[in-house]
Amino acid sequence: MSYARYIAAMAVCLLLSAYFSATETAFSTYNKTRMRTRAEKGSKQAALALRLSENYDRLISTILIGNNIVNIILTSVATVMFVQALQDIGATVATVVVTVTVLIFGEVSPKSLAKDNAERFVIFSAPLIQFFVWVFTPVNFLFILWKKLLSKIFRTKDDTKMSQEDLLMLVEEVQQDGSIDNTEGDLLRNAIEFTELRAEDILTHRVHLEGFEKGASKQEISRLFYETKYSRLLVYDENIDHIIGVLHQKDFYTENGITDKPIEQLMTPPIFVHKTERIRTLLRELQSSKSHVAVVIDEYGGTLGIVTMEDILEELVGEIWDEHDEVVEEFKQTGEDTYRVDCTATLDDFCDYFDVESDSRSVSVGGWISEMLDKIPAVGDSFSYRNLDLTVVEADAHRPTFVQVVRHEPSQEEEEKHGKEEIREEEKV
Repeated sequence: MSYARYIAAMAVCLLLSAYFSATETAFSTYNKTRMRTRAEKGSKQAALALRLSENYDRLISTILIGNNIVNIILTSVATVMFVQALQDIGATVATVVVTVTVLIFGEVSPKSLAKDNAERFVIFSAPLIQFFVWVFTPVNFLFILWKKLLSKIFRTKDDTKMSQEDLLMLVEEVQQDGSIDNTEGDLLRNAIEFTELRAEDILTHRVHLEGFEKGASKQEISRLFYETKYSRLLVYDENIDHIIGVLHQKDFYTENGITDKPIEQLMTPPIFVHKTERIRTLLRELQSSKSHVAVVIDEYGGTLGIVTMEDILEELVGEIWDEHDEVVEEFKQTGEDTYRVDCTATLDDFCDYFDVESDSRSVSVGGWISEMLDKIPAVGDSFSYRNLDLTVVEADAHRPTFVQVVRHEPSQEEEEKHGKEEIREEEKV
C-alpha cells in the first residue's frame, strides 16, 4: 500500500473519531426541551434524536464501540506506515504522532465545537448514528448482557430521581442560561420548596389574630371590621383557644347596612389542622371544604395561629397586596450601619439580610430575641450576636415589636471564634 493510501485511511479514521467524540458530547449536553419543540414542529431529525436518547445506554455503547474501532485502525495503519518509512524508530514516532493528532483533532476540538452547538450537531449526526446503532446491534446486545451481570454482582441501584437540591440547582442553571427570567425562576423555586412547607412555617401567630367573643354586639363587630380592615374575623368562645367559627364581612353587611340575622347563622365552621400538616395537603382541604381559613393547633390542642388561602398562595406567587394592606418594611436602614427591624420577620430572612447564621429553632426574630435574652424582652434590653448589636426599641404584650440593629466589622477574635464553631459543626456532620 502506498503512503497516499495510508494517509487517506488515517484521515478517514480521524474524521470518524472526531464524529463519534462530537456525537457523544452533543447527545449528553443538548437541550431536550428545545429538541422536543423542533420535533413537534415537524423536524424528522429532531424526532429521531429524541428516540435515540430514550435508549441512552445503547446510544453511548454504539459511540464508544465505533470510536475505539476507528482509533485502533488509525493506530495500526500509522504504525505500519511509519515502520516502513523509519524502520526501528517507526513505532515510537507513530505512537507520538497518533496520540497528539487524536487528542487535538479527534477529541478536544470536536467535543468543544459540539458542546457549543449541541442541538445543531445532534440533528446533523442523528441519521448516521442510527445507522451505526443498527450495525453494532449484536455487539450492543452482548454489552447489555454484560451490564446486567455487573449490576447483579455489584448490586448497583438505578436511581434517577432528582432531589429538591438538584431541582433548585437546575432552575438556577436554566435561569443563568437565560431560558427563564427572574420572575419565572422565583415561581419555580417556590413551587419546588412548596412541598416541604408545613402549617407552622407560614401561619399568622395567635398574638396577631383578630376576633370577637360569642355574644359580642353587632356594633362591636362592625367597629372591629372597620379598625382591622380584615374581610374575615374569628369567633371564639371565652378565649382564642376555643375558636368556633369564622365571620365573613360580606355576610355581615347587606345593602341596607348590618344584617338582622344572628351571628350563629352567618359564621362558618373552621377547619382545624395540626401545626405539622403540610400546606399542600392543607390547600386541598381548604379547596374541598370551600373554606378560606384553617386554625392551626399545637400539641396541647390550643390555638397556635391560623393559615389562610392567601398565605398558601403567597408561598407560590409571592406577596399579594390589596388596597387595604399596610406596607411594612421588615428591614429599614436608618443610618450608615444602623437598621430598624420588625420582629415579626422570619429568622431566616434576618440571617440572609445580615449574612449571619443561626441554629435557633425560633421562626421569628421576636422569638429568637426572647431566646437570646432568656427572658421576656423589654424596651432597652440589648445583646450582641456575631458582628451585630441588637437593642429592643419597642415592645408590646410581653413581646418585642421592633429592634435596632447596629452592624460593625467583625474583630479578628470574632472571626476566629466563628471559624472554630464552623469546624466543630462540620466535624459533627
